[in-house]
Order: sequence, then C-alpha cells, then structure tokens
Amino acid sequence: MNIQSFLEQLREFVYGMTGYEFERHAVEIRASMESLFMAVTFGDMLGVPIIPPYYSLRLLPYIVPSVSTWKRRVSREREFSDDHEFDLHGV
Repeated sequence: MNIQSFLEQLREFVYGMTGYEFERHAVEIRASMESLFMAVTFGDMLGVPIIPPYYSLRLLPYIVPSVSTWKRRVSREREFSDDHEFDLHGV
C-alpha cells in the first residue's frame, strides 16, 4: 500500500464523514425543484393546466430529454411518507 492510495482512501473517508449528507440533500432538493418546474411548465401533459401552452412550446426543445423520466416519476404511486426524511439528525 503506497502513500498515494492511503491519502485517497483517507480523503474519501473524511468526505463520507463530512460532505456526503450535504451532497445527497442537494441532489434531493434539485430533483424536487426540477419536478416543480416541469409541473408548472408542462403540467398540461398530466392534466394540470397552469400556464399558456405557447410558453411551454418555446421551452420544449430544452426539456425533451427529461420529459419521459419526469412523467414516470410523477405518475407513479407513492406512500404518504415517501417525501419525508427520517434521518436521525442530532441524535
């Protein structure tokens, strides 16, 4: 075991102890904000008309790659407690 691999493993360990939870939280917030944006702009695909379709059509070329995954994510059934975090903060 050389010093370079030891330092890399130590760096990953410290990151896991300090920054991993922040990264996961940021990813969850980004996903929820993206879902909200898609619901506001393209909610008429799911039957929720919010803004006029003209503006949605102007944004459509930028959104096309993520429309199918968004529709699948929004349309699936969920339990009431799926969106809540049950982490033991401060325990």
